[in-house]
Amino acid sequence: MLDGRHNWFLGKFLEPNLDDGPVRATIASAAANTGTVQNARDTMEPWWYQIGATFYREFADLPDTGQVTRVVLRLSIAALLGGVLGYEREHKGKSAGLRTHMLVSMGAALFVLIPQQAGVSEVELSRVIQGVVAGIGFLGAGAIIKGSQEAEVKGLTTAAGIWLTAAIGITAGVGRESTAVLATLLAYIILEVVPKIWDRRRA
Repeated sequence: MLDGRHNWFLGKFLEPNLDDGPVRATIASAAANTGTVQNARDTMEPWWYQIGATFYREFADLPDTGQVTRVVLRLSIAALLGGVLGYEREHKGKSAGLRTHMLVSMGAALFVLIPQQAGVSEVELSRVIQGVVAGIGFLGAGAIIKGSQEAEVKGLTTAAGIWLTAAIGITAGVGRESTAVLATLLAYIILEVVPKIWDRRRA
């Protein structure tokens, strides 16, 4: 059954066709049996009416400007923050660079944003987050390269950065943008500043 959000669409594009005599007679007859014109329209609507209403339903997951702005803002922030860490990794010639980190962060944000839109509970959302964290572990493992000797292991920092990037994306996706920005700032300091301080101390 169509709810109130579809009234404008139906009134603008579909309702004028219901002035046809046979269609209106069919709806009136069905309404007498069901008690409401809306129920009658849902059960006796023409094929073109069903196609138009179905198309509208499929693209009605963002019903208002506020919802569109929220989705765009969260995904954009997630991609931007992931890009900050990705730029640092790519600047140092690592395999996982700018685009990888941006996609990981935005993907993680999307994984938690969609369940929120669907109205899932916090318990179910926590299960989604667990799945994202486990999946990112496999992606991070692909960045680790083990040499012939036991001490020759490369890519651990990049793998940890990918894992952290997913956490930042999740944080932005659930609407904690300030926390995500703070975490990105701290991570950038760890990746860029701490090695320089450490090298100076060793020198």
